[in-house]
Amino acid sequence: MSSTAVPMVHGRASKYLDRSFNRQAMKILPGEFYATTEDEVIVTVLGSCVAACVMDPIAMVGGMNHFMLPVKQGDRDPDVFFAARYGAAAMEYLINNLLHLGAQRDRLVAKAFGGGNVLPGMSSDVGGQNVAFVRTFLSNEGIPLWSEDMGGPHPRKVYFFPHTGQVLVKRMERAHNNTVLNRELSYIKEFTGPSMAGEVELFS
Repeated sequence: MSSTAVPMVHGRASKYLDRSFNRQAMKILPGEFYATTEDEVIVTVLGSCVAACVMDPIAMVGGMNHFMLPVKQGDRDPDVFFAARYGAAAMEYLINNLLHLGAQRDRLVAKAFGGGNVLPGMSSDVGGQNVAFVRTFLSNEGIPLWSEDMGGPHPRKVYFFPHTGQVLVKRMERAHNNTVLNRELSYIKEFTGPSMAGEVELFS
């Protein structure tokens, strides 16, 4: 069976050959998700966002999402990409794709990452909200959370190997924080407007 995914955003999601692991890798950004049956790696970088890695270890089907906030207020957004920036839709889309690829719902397990407190000056704890959401969602859906690395002050780079369920997490040091922060702020401005992003003062 070949790998598949719901259409990604404007071609920004990209597949490349990761020479460190000698396999194909799919890099996903906020609002994106990817499900696969192939022996490949899914990669993302997280600040206050959360990524859920969900898999059926028997069928060797797995995938990852990357969401920015728990839920969207108001009407449901019909655009998959914009909806998937929110945890409720991101989890639904990912699970449905896994089931389409042959996973069984009662065999799904998860690992979760991100939710760091990396946006200084925010009046609300975005990372903490995302962490609470993903834990509650998985518990309500009866999907065991096998492991997690969430919260704390550090951005993270996550590598997920859906065939084995292995996850490698690299915590990024302070020197790299501004790159992640600037990127997160640009996404926040893009889908919430400048008012929320304006609460943030970047450190150098």
